[in-house]
Amino acid sequence: MIPCRNNINTIDRVLDSIRGIATQLVVVDSGSNDGTIDRVLSCKEWVGDDRCEVVLIETPWRGFVRTKQLALNACTHMFTLWLDSDEPLTQELAQGIVQAMSDGVDAGKVNRKVEYKGKLLNHCWQPEHRLRFVRTDLAKQNKARFAGKTHDYLEVDPPFKQELIPGTLIHQSFETFAQHLENQRHYSFIFAQALHKQGKQSSAWKILTSPPGAFLKQIVLKGAWRDGYAGWLCAGTSAAGALMKHMILYELNQSSVNEDT
Repeated sequence: MIPCRNNINTIDRVLDSIRGIATQLVVVDSGSNDGTIDRVLSCKEWVGDDRCEVVLIETPWRGFVRTKQLALNACTHMFTLWLDSDEPLTQELAQGIVQAMSDGVDAGKVNRKVEYKGKLLNHCWQPEHRLRFVRTDLAKQNKARFAGKTHDYLEVDPPFKQELIPGTLIHQSFETFAQHLENQRHYSFIFAQALHKQGKQSSAWKILTSPPGAFLKQIVLKGAWRDGYAGWLCAGTSAAGALMKHMILYELNQSSVNEDT
């Protein structure tokens, strides 16, 4: 299953990476007008061992959780693999998915790595394990579902085990760190609003300490310096994201205090 909207620059690589292992492709599109839908529908032309049923659902954007839940509810084959429209599989992960299906695992986590200028960042934000593979019948029984407020995620109820599937899920989330910085600004606002609604507080102290903490976490604890100059930039955008989130949350906190007085 893949949610998408205007992802012509990344969708081909994602579709190519699942060719030969996917027997059903469920795509929820929220208004693409750049040729993304044409790429999806072209998968109907796959033949032989590559043959794949294509289910296209066109709907207005419902938010991350509800849109992905709509896609999950439409899946009918034995296993469901969730991919975003900028997340191709490595060959090793594709083989791992096939093995997981053969083994009949309940649910599977994958490790996602950011790709920057054609190179995987092996230390920045690592490891990033995400639950992406699940038995479809668990979703039909409401034992697996999408959830989340600041981050959307797939969850499965205990006692079903979550196996780590070998290989890498590639994340083509940005082409430049200037673009990533803009993404951080956008999500910082969303995260701060969500935290404010939950009653979370920020402070001048957190504004002071969170950015260097985020920077040092990447450079020192994650060893991001080993990714070259990209490692320093990822640490910088992480620090900027922490700064913006706490600044916005602090302002929201103060606005609430002023309204109450």
